[in-house]
Amino acid sequence: MIRIAVGEADFDAGAEVRRLQAAAGDAGAIASFIGVVRPQSGGEALLSMTLEHYPGMTERALEEIAQAACSRFALSAVTIVHRVGRLVPGAQIVFAGAASGHRQAAFEGVQFLMDYLKTQAPFWKLEERVSGDHWVEARSSDDEAAARWERR
Repeated sequence: MIRIAVGEADFDAGAEVRRLQAAAGDAGAIASFIGVVRPQSGGEALLSMTLEHYPGMTERALEEIAQAACSRFALSAVTIVHRVGRLVPGAQIVFAGAASGHRQAAFEGVQFLMDYLKTQAPFWKLEERVSGDHWVEARSSDDEAAARWERR
């Protein structure tokens, strides 16, 4: 089971874990990650972050990432919830969850999901800082994190 949700509404992480567990059947492990908006960026206070996307294209890309994780780690269920729109510091941005028979696959599945969400998912982030608005550039550290999966 794969669940993909992209939208402006906040999410209930506990409800997402329960939904993942129900869909996973007899899985012995569930791992999850929640990303939040940081209070600072570039050494400045962050006022907000606006996430943009192309509806349809984004969901298809997330589905492909989830399918790849399921195949690679024998996951029985995956959930990706990603918010878009204007978010303030402390707001939840993303939930990634994976269920599998064993904890190592669940942990690695969630790491894989996040590494690929950071590098392959079509989202654009605009930070509003005191000094003005700044588009978030791709980070080489994110590319390096995703590349480690290609070496395995």
